[in-house]
Amino acid sequence: MKFTLSWLKQHLSTEASVAVIADTLTMIGLEVEEVREPDPALGAFIVAHVLEAVKHPEADRLRVCTVDTGDGIIQVVCGAANAHAGMKAVLARPGVTIPATGDVLKKGVIRGVESQGMLCSSRELGLGDDHDGIIDLPAETPVGRPLPEVLDFDPLFDIAITPNRADCLGVRGVARDLAAAGLGRLLPLDIAAVKGGYRSPVTVNLDFAPDQGEACPLFVGRFIRGLRNGDSPEWLKQRLSAIGLRPISALVDITNLICFDLARPLHVFDADRLTGDLRVRMAAVGESLAALNGRTYDLAPGMIVIADAAGPQALAGIIGGEKTGCTADTVSVFLESALFEPGRVAAAGRALGIESDARYRFERGVDPASAGPGSDLATRLILELCGGEASEPVVAGREPEWTRSIVLRPARVRQLGGVDIPKPDMERILADLGCRVASHGEGLLVSPPSWRPDLEAEHDLVEEAIRIHGYDKVPAVPLPRAPMPSPVLTPAQRRRGFVRRTLAARGMMETVTWSFMPGAEAALFGGGQAALTLANPISADLDAMRPSILPNLLSAARRNAAHDMPDSALFEIGPEFHGDQPGQQALVAAGLRAGGTGPRHWAAPRRSVDAFDAKADALAVLAAAGAPAGVQVTADAPHWYHPGRSGTLRLGPTVLGWFGEVHPRVARTLDVEGPLAAFEIRLDALPPPKATATRARPLLKVAPFHPVQRDFAFVMDAAVSAEAVVKAARGADKVLITDVAVFDVYEGPGVGEGRKSLAITVTLQPVERSLTDAEIEAVSGRVVQAVTKATGAGLRG
Repeated sequence: MKFTLSWLKQHLSTEASVAVIADTLTMIGLEVEEVREPDPALGAFIVAHVLEAVKHPEADRLRVCTVDTGDGIIQVVCGAANAHAGMKAVLARPGVTIPATGDVLKKGVIRGVESQGMLCSSRELGLGDDHDGIIDLPAETPVGRPLPEVLDFDPLFDIAITPNRADCLGVRGVARDLAAAGLGRLLPLDIAAVKGGYRSPVTVNLDFAPDQGEACPLFVGRFIRGLRNGDSPEWLKQRLSAIGLRPISALVDITNLICFDLARPLHVFDADRLTGDLRVRMAAVGESLAALNGRTYDLAPGMIVIADAAGPQALAGIIGGEKTGCTADTVSVFLESALFEPGRVAAAGRALGIESDARYRFERGVDPASAGPGSDLATRLILELCGGEASEPVVAGREPEWTRSIVLRPARVRQLGGVDIPKPDMERILADLGCRVASHGEGLLVSPPSWRPDLEAEHDLVEEAIRIHGYDKVPAVPLPRAPMPSPVLTPAQRRRGFVRRTLAARGMMETVTWSFMPGAEAALFGGGQAALTLANPISADLDAMRPSILPNLLSAARRNAAHDMPDSALFEIGPEFHGDQPGQQALVAAGLRAGGTGPRHWAAPRRSVDAFDAKADALAVLAAAGAPAGVQVTADAPHWYHPGRSGTLRLGPTVLGWFGEVHPRVARTLDVEGPLAAFEIRLDALPPPKATATRARPLLKVAPFHPVQRDFAFVMDAAVSAEAVVKAARGADKVLITDVAVFDVYEGPGVGEGRKSLAITVTLQPVERSLTDAEIEAVSGRVVQAVTKATGAGLRG
């Protein structure tokens, strides 16, 4: 809803500044979206006199204008259709910034003709939406003066209106709220009836079935003859142009003015183009309407139309017909001011895709008592601006019953709103809003006005009292705080969050994919059973529940590569399905790395991802999930992993998950280019995390002593796994040994055929005191002894 300050002051007597008005509007619930005031940069624009405007030699739509700036004569090329000799226009000279675009104007050559400036429109100066031509100033405007000195700028407000405040879709409704908030005095409105001099030659009939009477409960019309439909006066043009409406003619502009001034939509028919009397009825099958917007609409039953003997001439509450629209030749009109059912207007507008100011107001509810006064106000303006003679009113139907009374108990304001408002202040606020207020025992008996259908119960009146009194005056009172509730997540449920944060910290991106996939792909990963086939899939190629998350991650990596992102690091935590019975669903954390470990760099060569990257991710997941020590690795991963570059993670007989490089055959089938390294950890298979410290999982203690590292190189059979060496070394002393890591493997001359050398680093962490050399040697001996016993290895000489 847009309006200017001068328009507001037609209804509100106030000396408040623009800033105070804007703040008050927002505080009373009419949120200000924009206040448009003149740009200070407009001081750089001056008044110019167009001495001559001739056709451009190389362009039919351009004119070469000779312009007097007050300081000299310059040449300007202009494309506006209204540029003509003798007019006073607004000139921008080179170096000036155009407000609408932010561009700095420069001298230029347009189709071979030099242009030394620019003649500006309202839109280019940010003064309105009119871009049909350049600004045409009054003839007496002095040449060379800065624009702010000769133009009366009017601040523009743009406010957001909630659906329940249809009354504020008119400027008077906004003014009424501001007056109630203490920002001035609401000026009286002259709604005296206009006497008619004859009976209207056009009558109106409401032709509805008995159960459709609410479609148009009231229709008020006026016949006005002998008028002249010319241009509107300048004040009316400026008022409409300021809010973005294009002035058309006096008759149309008057209806637009009252629509935005009082939230009362109207329509005028060219009476000489009507065929017989008017009937307000439902559209019939096969009827259509050629509307004022130049389009023809096929009407449907249930849409309300205003028709004459020739057919529909207007879609009620939405748009008029082109045939009976007013033109410069119009000398007689029939003015319509009616009430239409909001639901039917909204449904018809949506069905036909028509947006209009009338529809916007009717579908939110027009004041049921405004039909008669709206007709009188429009009639008075038409007679003043266009002349003519008005008939007696034509009234069909009756005003619907809208009066009601509500009891307001002052104590409820405190109970519901938390603020004390004296009873006299409540009476004043409600009276200023248009309510009739009377005493009722210890409370008030309130009768809301016709324009406030949203005031239906006591709590609505409480809200109004608090709104106008000021939301900023409601004290801030903390709510009573109940004792902190106990955690609702079990340790097993919290485990997912730990895993998610760990994988994200390792540089992986979380994905959320469908829990179903193509059946052919599901078969590659052990799925595709009939029990897991969807009876009603959302897509033909997503017809099976997923037996593994990996295929979806592989598809995501393929899509990334197709968009020039070959390196992917993705993970997902979600369910896998192995049957349709309870217990045949598993919660899995799965991840996939594709491509390289990082971008190319001069300090180190780029490395492709491999099984050890996937193993590191899997072990990090187990650590974050609280898996106990003693996880073993075996070489029996499922068939979708590379048989020589993968492994299974076990805790005793329990399989915790798998890791490794994706089998090349699977990658080819899914059309994903490698290298690809993945892991799957079955979170449900892990033992429940301990809530308290135990011997197996003691509380974290930070030792104050430096760790000690010792390196060992063992020679053993090539078939011995590094895992066996690490496990044996770690078990040599479970208190002091905190880490064992492999740092070198060698096979070749010097160690013998079928043999290899494997070097490990053992970390000893003293807890109570520093270790002596003898204690370190003792632990080292136990490490050698444990590895020799477990693997048959010996120290390398």
